[in-house]
Amino acid sequence: MLELHHNNMSVCSAKVRLVLREKGLAPVEHHYDLRRGDQFAPAYMALNPLGVVPTLVHNGFPFFESTLICEYLDEAFPEPPLRPADPAERTAMRRWASEPDRGLHAACGAVSNALAFRYQFLALAPEELEANLAQTPDPARRERKRMGIEMGMDWPPAAAAVRVYDGALQRMEMTLAAGGPWLAGDAYSLADSGLTPYVVRLDHLNLSWLWDRRPALAAWYDAVQARPNFAGLADHVEPAYLDIMDAHAAELRPKVEAALAG
Repeated sequence: MLELHHNNMSVCSAKVRLVLREKGLAPVEHHYDLRRGDQFAPAYMALNPLGVVPTLVHNGFPFFESTLICEYLDEAFPEPPLRPADPAERTAMRRWASEPDRGLHAACGAVSNALAFRYQFLALAPEELEANLAQTPDPARRERKRMGIEMGMDWPPAAAAVRVYDGALQRMEMTLAAGGPWLAGDAYSLADSGLTPYVVRLDHLNLSWLWDRRPALAAWYDAVQARPNFAGLADHVEPAYLDIMDAHAAELRPKVEAALAG
């Protein structure tokens, strides 16, 4: 039996759903409201002590950390293969698949919070906000969340996160322009499924202008959206979140541009 504990808008959950769809797998799904703090409920913390999504449960055994889950799925369900046979291409695939774990995921969280999600929290009563923050067990993670909510793009780490994101886009552009059409060679792989949700998040945040002058990246993005497995992401998009992302896009673009210039 295959079960997926996830959130509809979580980029890490989307990574796993893209692989599941590519493999033709349809797990039993359990959705968690991250704003409500479902991921910190005792029953889920017993399953995943990190208190994050997603968690994959296969025949009663839980797996967490989305990059590792995707590799596990490719080993447990090898068709179609999502890791290149060529050793050099497989190494390139692993390098790209680990990009989120080397700073991009943290940057995505900071940018998403500063540009959009903070407004959900600012709408809460002060005592509700404090109760929500208190659910985050790690003090450093809790303080980062608080500062992002209070300061948005005026928080220096948020501006730095924009530059981290832009650097990843530039590396993607260079790789795709030099080879392609996919990040690790001629075939779609875990590198592409792993980076797709992070580029989609920028699109949802009205930052698609970041690849206006990156034609290879723009072509790759068109290609991943055209694949049948993209439904694993698109079918879970929450319109209310897109409304939040749209609400302040015009006023925040100058701050993003200033962060890039800085």
